[in-house]
Amino acid sequence: MPLTMPEEILLLMLDDESGRLTDRAAPSGDHALAGAILAELVLEERIGVEPGRITVRDPAPTGDAVLDEVLARISAEPETQGGRRWIETLAREADRYRDHYFNRLVERGILRAEEGRFLWIFPERRYPVVSDKEEREVKARLMGVIFEDGVPETRDALLIGLTRAAGLFPMLLAPAELERAQPRIDAVTEMETLNRSLSAAVRDIFTEVARYAPMM
Repeated sequence: MPLTMPEEILLLMLDDESGRLTDRAAPSGDHALAGAILAELVLEERIGVEPGRITVRDPAPTGDAVLDEVLARISAEPETQGGRRWIETLAREADRYRDHYFNRLVERGILRAEEGRFLWIFPERRYPVVSDKEEREVKARLMGVIFEDGVPETRDALLIGLTRAAGLFPMLLAPAELERAQPRIDAVTEMETLNRSLSAAVRDIFTEVARYAPMM
């Protein structure tokens, strides 16, 4: 069974050694996860994304509890909302969505759940990798698109756009590699209308978060 886009983006955010989400994934990871949920609904042909509006094309359940919940919420919205609004809304519940997808990855034997303490005080759950086959395949697909010419698959183009919007590429590439790959990453991100609308919405939100964040 192939991974969904929310599962793929979570694997990219996860630190393999500690089993924790990398610091770089907060708070941008919440918005990237929300974008991945919407992108998966598009790939499942359940919703359509246009500038300033997301509409339901097929309300039939997908079999994924989170996707079906979000699809029902979009269907029930009395006024059509755009990608930015839905990303903001869904990002507020990112913890719950992460738990759902982490549990699925545990059930599939890709991760394992470990209970522990952060700073020896606060309870936390970590997700060390059991099988890195799936994660390696996701990264190999991305690297194949980034360092080769040609038109990528829609799924890969969307994932690259969300990975860029979440600021995760410095985790995946050395500085010199990233500098060489940046023009291609930018070009791929602009290939899909959906990619442009979702990743632009995510980037707008990151800009606002950074603007009002306290100076450290």
